[in-house]
Amino acid sequence: MSVTLIIVVIIALVVIALIAIYNGLIKARLKVDNAWSQIDVQLQRRFDLIPNFVETVKGYMSHEKEVLEKVTELRTSWANASTVSDKAKLDGELSNTLKTIMAVSENYPDLKANQNFSELSEELRNTENKISFSRQFYNDSVTMYNTKIATFPSNIIAGMFHFTARDLFKTENDEVRKNVKVDFGNNS
Repeated sequence: MSVTLIIVVIIALVVIALIAIYNGLIKARLKVDNAWSQIDVQLQRRFDLIPNFVETVKGYMSHEKEVLEKVTELRTSWANASTVSDKAKLDGELSNTLKTIMAVSENYPDLKANQNFSELSEELRNTENKISFSRQFYNDSVTMYNTKIATFPSNIIAGMFHFTARDLFKTENDEVRKNVKVDFGNNS
């Protein structure tokens, strides 16, 4: 009788452990999904601010047309992007282009004095800070999740229930890591 009880207790403990591991994996995956949605919300907010920003800048920077067109093109591409890496690439390109606009705006005192430009610039700066924080939170969540599905014993449960690793949000282009170079000598 006591051997049967020991076996039942061991089986119950194993089942409880399996349930706890499975629930931990689910929580980690949901945290990653939530972190991604926070990035997505902030990136969408930035893309929503851009049309007003571009319209404000257009009148002052007419000869910087290619930069403004690039922003519009990136905003359109955003709607078609579906993967983390696609959105990360577009995010990097847009960040670089926005840095260029901000750098070029230094050459236009009237633009810098424009209240609408100042307010939109501040909104974009605040949004950039939120995006930066959201990226860090997402990458921390992905790292924790990926570690859980790769380490023993949770890797066994993860394999049984098809938990798959998630991609980190990273810049794929070395160009966006560089400082913006602005050349006012080529203005026409």
